Amino acid sequence: MSEPTDINALLRARLPAGVPLQIPPPCLVDMQGEVLEYIDGQSLRLRFPVLPRYQNPMGHMQGGFIVAALDNTLGPFSYLIAPPSVTTALNTQYLRPVTAAESHIICTAELVERTRNQLHLRAEARNGEGKVLTLCQAVCQILPQA
Repeated sequence: MSEPTDINALLRARLPAGVPLQIPPPCLVDMQGEVLEYIDGQSLRLRFPVLPRYQNPMGHMQGGFIVAALDNTLGPFSYLIAPPSVTTALNTQYLRPVTAAESHIICTAELVERTRNQLHLRAEARNGEGKVLTLCQAVCQILPQA
């Protein structure tokens, strides 16, 4: 198996001169996202641990943390496709709970369509057995470059 692509280096290379962005972003570092695979212009796949501090009162991973993991996958992917871009819509459907028995979730972001001003993306979170847990659709606005 080949080494995962260093997406942080790719992101830094796409930064316009003088733009002070933190790469990797603190939210991705905090959630301990690990790049598994990047296919240029097609998809990005990351693994996130299911940590006890992410649990809701039922012992499941709280939905906001699941969305944060998906957003931490979609955000870098959108920037790799069309820097600079920002998320303008994020819709999520929860299909199965992420239980405390799960050691991690795997989030995959894919390009659906690129228009002149927008990216249409989809993402999903799966458990270690490959079962789909959460589906997500995102629209990202491509910002004009100075």
